[in-house]
Amino acid sequence: MDFVSILAKEFSLRPEHVQAVIEMLDAGNTIPFIARYRKEKTGSLDDQVLRELAERLEYLRNLEKRREEIEKALTDQGALTDELALSLQKAQTLAELEDIYRPFRPKRRTRATIAKERGLEPLALWLLLQLPKGDVYAEAAKYINAEKEVPDAESALAGARDIIAESVSDDAALRKDLRSLLLREGALETKAAKEEDSVYSMYYDYKEPVPKMAAHRILAVNRGEREEFLKVTLLAPEEKALSAVNAAFVRSGPASEQVKLACEDAWERLLFPSLEREVRNELTDRANVQAIHVFSQNLHQLLMQPPIKGKVTLGVDPGFRTGCKLAVIDENGKVLDTGVGHFTLPGQEAAKAAAAKLIKGFVKKYGVTAIAIGNGTASRESEQFIVSLLPEMPGVAYMIVSEAGASVYSASKLAAQEFPDFDVTQRSAVSIARRMQDPLAELVKIDPKAIGVGQYQHDLKQNELTAALDGVVEQCVNAVGVEVSTASAELLSHVAGIGPALAKNIVAYREENGISSRAALKKVPKLGPKAFEQCAGFLRVMDSKNPLDATAVHPESYDAAKQVLSTLGFDGKDIKKGGLPGIALKAKEYGLDRLAQELSIGLPTLNDILSELQKPGRDPRDELPKPVLRTDVLDMKDLQPGMELTGTVRNVIDFGAFVDIGVHQDGLVHISRMADRFIRHPSEVVKVGDVVKVWVVSVDEKKKRIALTMVKGKE
Repeated sequence: MDFVSILAKEFSLRPEHVQAVIEMLDAGNTIPFIARYRKEKTGSLDDQVLRELAERLEYLRNLEKRREEIEKALTDQGALTDELALSLQKAQTLAELEDIYRPFRPKRRTRATIAKERGLEPLALWLLLQLPKGDVYAEAAKYINAEKEVPDAESALAGARDIIAESVSDDAALRKDLRSLLLREGALETKAAKEEDSVYSMYYDYKEPVPKMAAHRILAVNRGEREEFLKVTLLAPEEKALSAVNAAFVRSGPASEQVKLACEDAWERLLFPSLEREVRNELTDRANVQAIHVFSQNLHQLLMQPPIKGKVTLGVDPGFRTGCKLAVIDENGKVLDTGVGHFTLPGQEAAKAAAAKLIKGFVKKYGVTAIAIGNGTASRESEQFIVSLLPEMPGVAYMIVSEAGASVYSASKLAAQEFPDFDVTQRSAVSIARRMQDPLAELVKIDPKAIGVGQYQHDLKQNELTAALDGVVEQCVNAVGVEVSTASAELLSHVAGIGPALAKNIVAYREENGISSRAALKKVPKLGPKAFEQCAGFLRVMDSKNPLDATAVHPESYDAAKQVLSTLGFDGKDIKKGGLPGIALKAKEYGLDRLAQELSIGLPTLNDILSELQKPGRDPRDELPKPVLRTDVLDMKDLQPGMELTGTVRNVIDFGAFVDIGVHQDGLVHISRMADRFIRHPSEVVKVGDVVKVWVVSVDEKKKRIALTMVKGKE
């Protein structure tokens, strides 16, 4: 199989670029490295395209492997013909390959195999010929044999029809056509399986054409069926299906009626039940792909939320009985102080006064300007108390951190190394504060599936979900870059070329020796030349004597970068003073093509070098809208239809988006209320982390549901 030609055509790419990508992947290069530092070879393909190409390459290789396995199996059986070999070579999917192999696959004992044991296969073949002349019953009478349990001609014909039915159901071309028909014109019908109200009540009497089934509805129906609330049936266009079966096998002649009966039996007993499973599986696979795509998009946006830099932050882990754990961290995440405040239970005025004094003391002593409150137990009471203190703390604002549970989890993982003397809630207070300061650095410590920005995530194929989300984390971490002297092992483990074991080695080496330059990384145990090549460009050493170590310029391009500086008349020492804002213009005046040719590098690499010299170590997150810090508090009872609010998008799903409007209950903007035009998916309009203006449509305090609209007056 010519993988290069196939992929080049499917992705509309030049063959030489595809060939280069395949060779680099096979040589052990990581996708972030290829995307960032091998642009000349790939035509500047980005991470996403490279991942999709790599996944498709793996599928094609698995397809080729399975093709070879089937060819060998057929050869061993003595069944491989030129026609079969050609069919195998033309097969474009694993499903097509399995359809071709189906008649030859070892089978359990069926009605057809029993009929063959009774010697009825010659009769079945005679019937299939559908000769223009002949007496069907006279021919069948030849196979009457009491010892083989064929007492009469009708029994012989019934057995022959069983053989024909199985042959019909095994026909690869017919199965492909029928599968396509069901996917195109079938419908899914759901009925209540029990008389009990549930979240699946909308599906208790529901029917929808298969092509129109949205991913979230497919997953909902699957879960309802699995939990025994729903009975699910695939409705087929029976007449068209039977016509297709008959057209493939029934001819004119005395035996045609017997063949027609066999075809009807094949459809009802063998084909439809089998194809129903296949269609349901294909729908589930489609929904799986869509849901993973949405989850990945949401996770990417969440991880790439802009950090709140330059603020001393107070983290609050809310609690009732044990109080709220507090932690103050400086601008770089270093813990300055911790404490406990009791201010969430009614009464306890003395305890509340003491807590207020403690918090105001932290603010005054350490210059706190931001407060992060975990969105868990007692978060509402905590928010109200903090807001009551804000008038006495000028310049301080707060933010609700919605991943409180995940923060507790991540904080506990830090315990043994960083905070051995802290209990879980103290560590969580630190983590909550850090989560606000730098979402990426903190959230990478958590299993992506635990972050909760997807839909039906537990119903998805976990291996595929994990691979996709790990890819997103890797992409985000390497896009931002990592300060090697302060990064956690969890963060380092996602850098290209570095896994968990090597990340621990880096941290251990750093703690004992320090890391003064990128070159010093070569001394880390088991960090060999290949790993250094892959990771070096994504690691920053801000205090290095070499200013290029603090940029995304790869060490392999240091000589080129120095020549750029020399040729254009710049001093490399100025890089650390905020960059060289005029270097790009100077290079353009000099001539980019001329400069690239003199340096023997490609234009993409030259442009990347110039971009880094102009603004060293730039953080792509800084260009995005900042998160909303609040100074007031709302309650659901305060909401009125038509009220205008500003909120933050917390989750995007197939049918809308959930928006945090500051009332501890996210409101839903349905897809129909997201724009004054038709949109196919909410991701066309919003993404996680977006700050949006919304209007209240309705509020149901009992069910804790808030309906919002992003189009004023659209209800």
